[in-house]
Amino acid sequence: MDPRIPRLRRKLAAIPFQPLRSHSFGEEQHRFSCGPKLSEARVAAFETEHAIVLPDAYRQFLTGIGGSGAAPFYGLVPLERCALLVMDPRGRPGTPRGFTGAGPGAPEGDLFLHIIGMGCTDVCVLGVTGPLTGRVLTGNADGYWGPNVSSAADYLDWYGRWLTHMGAGRDNRALELTSPRLRAHPNRHRMAPVI
Repeated sequence: MDPRIPRLRRKLAAIPFQPLRSHSFGEEQHRFSCGPKLSEARVAAFETEHAIVLPDAYRQFLTGIGGSGAAPFYGLVPLERCALLVMDPRGRPGTPRGFTGAGPGAPEGDLFLHIIGMGCTDVCVLGVTGPLTGRVLTGNADGYWGPNVSSAADYLDWYGRWLTHMGAGRDNRALELTSPRLRAHPNRHRMAPVI
């Protein structure tokens, strides 16, 4: 077992009780609890069904912490609902690229697994093949923004960064964290003014 797993479990368990923590967008969906851990057999069956190998850090999270629930945005999508995507081909230089479902008629390319629910057509994916294997990317499936590659080395580091920033009461736009210093609802900029 990766030595980060017990540390992440402890940090996650402490987050709801920290009075000066940041607000995590979508936390009301998962309430900082994870679904049951997945068995190695269940993960292996998913890999066989999709002809892929999951990055080790993500696999360790699924089997050591939980298969769904607490994560940035709306939370970790259950493995059986995760979709394989490919990044759309390059367009004009400097324009964002979207993602398309991997399947018949999809463009060829490296595979990404949609692992975190962000809402609308925004996606948080994990590189499964190619040079970005194991890295977390955020973007928009329609190519309106991103994709942005996290500087975290793998899923466990990315998840740990979310917990660290939240516990420290930091703002972090990339992880949709709003610090208590703002003293405003995290969706205030999205809400219509009261009339």
